[in-house]
Amino acid sequence: MTEATNDATAFLHDSMSLTKTLGVRAVASASDRVVLELDWSPDLLTAGGLLHGGAVMALADSAGGLSAFLNLPDGAVGTSTIESKTNFIGGVKEGDTLRATSCPLHVGGMTIVVETTLTVGDRLVGKVTQTQTVLHPRS
Repeated sequence: MTEATNDATAFLHDSMSLTKTLGVRAVASASDRVVLELDWSPDLLTAGGLLHGGAVMALADSAGGLSAFLNLPDGAVGTSTIESKTNFIGGVKEGDTLRATSCPLHVGGMTIVVETTLTVGDRLVGKVTQTQTVLHPRS
């Protein structure tokens, strides 16, 4: 892992503590593309030994949230997810590493819309589209 990805992972863990608990790693962190990874873990399972959908969605929400944060307009102080749509297409099994790749679809002054693709290797596992509200300082 490079120093830049170590820094991005540290920022992620500091700003979204659940990512530290889950063991999420930052692979890339830029305004046009955020990539996070999560390894299958026996502590994060649902029936049948698959990675729990909540863990999958937490990874996607974190990637989308970081993408939105990196696209904040001037004067904004943060974002918050106000809508999220997930389509699960496949499962994450023992030995798998789940990758979330988020890209902004719309960057506005009040909302940011992000699309996240979830993959294990070349296999599509899910798609998430989320809307983040842009938070401005209170007057």
